[in-house]
Amino acid sequence: MIGLLGLAVGSFLNVVVSRVPAGRSVLRPRSACPRCATPIAARDNIPVVSWLLLGRRCRSCRVPIPARYPLIEALTAILFLAEALRFGWSEVLPAELVFTAGLLALAACDAEHFLLPRRLIYPTLGLTAACLLAAAAATGQWQRLGVTAACGLGWFAVFFALHWVRPAWLGFGDVRLAGLLGTGLGWLGPSYLVLALLAGSAAGLVVAIALIASGRATRHTRLPFGVFLAAGAIAAVLVGAPVIHWYEGLSDPYAIGAALTTVRR
Repeated sequence: MIGLLGLAVGSFLNVVVSRVPAGRSVLRPRSACPRCATPIAARDNIPVVSWLLLGRRCRSCRVPIPARYPLIEALTAILFLAEALRFGWSEVLPAELVFTAGLLALAACDAEHFLLPRRLIYPTLGLTAACLLAAAAATGQWQRLGVTAACGLGWFAVFFALHWVRPAWLGFGDVRLAGLLGTGLGWLGPSYLVLALLAGSAAGLVVAIALIASGRATRHTRLPFGVFLAAGAIAAVLVGAPVIHWYEGLSDPYAIGAALTTVRR
């Protein structure tokens, strides 16, 4: 069920990525080929499957259909399944699914257009916050919700300060994205925010070095930092718990002493 939901949501995210940066409605008109304007029939709108059956081309004009469409659909389904395994049928699962879907759409927009649209960040933030509010009401974890709000505001303030000091480092879209990251990850704990930033920055650094080493970029080449922040956040949600527990155990002097005693024995 979660996998099928992910495919359907991924199909909608493709519409969002195509239309929101251009300022168009995501509801009207119905999906059509961008070249010949032929409306896409229901049989040609099945996530991933239709792209394969059509030979990756429009049925009418045979223009190639970008691989981004099945990639986002499949990736959304995979991530939804991974988060269902991570959280189970818990109260926080809807919030994390909304959070992840929004991050995927934002990453795709940033990769294609170097843009993190407010029309996408704010609805994702509002829906994520609403789902977390419902989770707090269902579980009585109001203190956790307070920590979530503090993380969202705090992370926004940190990135706002960085943008104010050096606007060349970060666009204001990254500042807005930071508020979303703080909200989506704050429920899990502040450590997840730090892990997401470290993972995203490390990924961006590796990609930048690889591009420079291959001659495809220079030190002044612009990179979509939102893509790496989103990737770091999703990684923190899915694998953050064991990494954080490992680090906490590593930094615990009693755990270190017990480990050394075991080694000596």
